[in-house]
Amino acid sequence: MGKDKKEEAVFLRKKITLLRAFSLLIGSMVGSGIFISPKGVLKNSGSVGFSLVVWFSCGILSMFGALCYAELGTRITKSGGHYIYILETLGPLPSFLFLWAEFFAIRPANSAVVALAFGRYLLEPFFAPCAAPVPAVKLVSLLGYYIVLTLNSWSVTWSARLQTALSIVKLLALALIIVPGMMLLAQGHTENFQDAFDRQSLVLDKLPLAFYAGMFAYSGWFQAGFVREELVRPERNIPLAVIVSVVTVIVGYMLTNVSYYTVLGTQDVLASPAVAVSFVQRAFKSLISVVPVLVALSCFGTMNGGILTFSRTLFVASREGQWPPLFSMIHIRRHTPLPAVMLMLFPMALHRISHPWAHCPSPPSPGAAQPVQEPDVVNPIKPVLRGVTSCICKTAACSRGQSFRLRMERRAEGSCHTHLSRAARRDTCVDVASVVVAMSFYSDPVSISIGCTVVLSGFPVYYLIIHRQMSTRCRSPFYYFTHKLQLLLEVVQQEIKTY
Repeated sequence: MGKDKKEEAVFLRKKITLLRAFSLLIGSMVGSGIFISPKGVLKNSGSVGFSLVVWFSCGILSMFGALCYAELGTRITKSGGHYIYILETLGPLPSFLFLWAEFFAIRPANSAVVALAFGRYLLEPFFAPCAAPVPAVKLVSLLGYYIVLTLNSWSVTWSARLQTALSIVKLLALALIIVPGMMLLAQGHTENFQDAFDRQSLVLDKLPLAFYAGMFAYSGWFQAGFVREELVRPERNIPLAVIVSVVTVIVGYMLTNVSYYTVLGTQDVLASPAVAVSFVQRAFKSLISVVPVLVALSCFGTMNGGILTFSRTLFVASREGQWPPLFSMIHIRRHTPLPAVMLMLFPMALHRISHPWAHCPSPPSPGAAQPVQEPDVVNPIKPVLRGVTSCICKTAACSRGQSFRLRMERRAEGSCHTHLSRAARRDTCVDVASVVVAMSFYSDPVSISIGCTVVLSGFPVYYLIIHRQMSTRCRSPFYYFTHKLQLLLEVVQQEIKTY
């Protein structure tokens, strides 16, 4: 009887196994970044050798951050990732400011970049050798995003199965780039690596931008903590999934970049609007229509992972009282956080309207020799890059604060075990990320100022709505509207505690 009652209760089931957690991390990391960011890393690092150093350094930094997350994920039993870790360690105001910036700036920009890459690569074979029309790219990118949104609203199981299948596609896409490059390298084609560490082209104040581009490609290693309450055996599976997936991606990214430089060279990488497509055109033309589709599917998997995880952040924030209560409700039959998933439709749509790609470039005048300038997908990444690196810094700081508190508790209990290796790992992550963020104030003060403005704009909202609490007179219409939507969407509050 008790078992039947639990099966009928409304709560988020534990449906994410070790394989699905590994697929979620791989699927979130390997996306548009490795097919876009090589241009940004090379441009801001100055040479092939320094760019490879940046890629490897970003991988090591991501590993430190991922291990910090694994430690936090085993100690803090709630879902929510960045948000819940900041809430538990730094308090409600910093967590709300992070949630505010994530929902209105970081997440929409990230989704827009990945969706645009999906639309562009999917349409590339149909319009080659010309560029795909901007309205078509915009339409296909929105269509792909809304398909993933619908799937996540429908079933957690099918979303996880799709993520597993697409993770295999992602690794296959990387293999199709790595193998021909390694074959040419083995045959002695090393001319593109001559004078790889040219110091004359190195500009130190541009290095933070190179790190930002690299960290964007690695972003996604933190996703397991977002679905902690739905993981099977999280104490075991989170560290395993994190370590295996990050090591796999580091090796894959390094070999992929070596293949890029072996086949294309620095000038071709910098001139290419789509590095993977240019690589295929040069390496083997027989698969010219296959690889762009694989890259598009890779971006599709990244969109799926992003929606699956960030919807849980909104769900937990609502449960903690920092987001409207409707978004902590679950569908009575599908057992999905339907309102939280559907909410992600609006910021993406608004961002796409204001995105530079939303407007077609003016056609050239008759007789003009210059082709139309293609839109650059690297520039919109900049705000996202700041957010990703800031998250590393904040999360490592949270891990440091959490461990310090636990050590004080153990010391009060008479235990002197201090976990020095963990503390060194967290300190390294905090220090490196802090230096990168600090240097970016000098290299790109405009973008940093915009990011700080977005974060601080949430302060009056927190003070007026969260801290002071709305009066009963103001709440009545709000509760009436919430009740009507609850009946329409067939959702209720979680009935069984899962943390």
